[in-house]
Amino acid sequence: QVQLVESGGGLVQAGGSLRLSCTASTSFLSIKTMGWYRQAPGKQRALVATITSRGSTTYADSVKGRFTISRDSAKNTVYLQMNSLKAEDTGVYYCNAHELQIATVPVGDDLWGQGIRVTVSS
Repeated sequence: QVQLVESGGGLVQAGGSLRLSCTASTSFLSIKTMGWYRQAPGKQRALVATITSRGSTTYADSVKGRFTISRDSAKNTVYLQMNSLKAEDTGVYYCNAHELQIATVPVGDDLWGQGIRVTVSS
């Protein structure tokens, strides 16, 4: 079935940059909203950024001005450019796809990637 494939995580020093990518692998798939969530050690999973099929974006206050979410809808791929990384950005980042359709048929409200670790050292 549908899978979300994430890449781009790793270990960086504070002030550095990373770019996360997430691609939905299934053909003929439409996704209304794609986004990134993260879970830091000992904390609940929280929204980082989302982008709709029309390009509207939302960001958590903690990442505004530093992170940029973008999307290639034709490829069902979402990117998260993370600049000026801080130690508090450390965590597992999960790609999310919301309201999925295949050939006009709804197939799910939410699909999650496996998560990819981002570690920012101070």
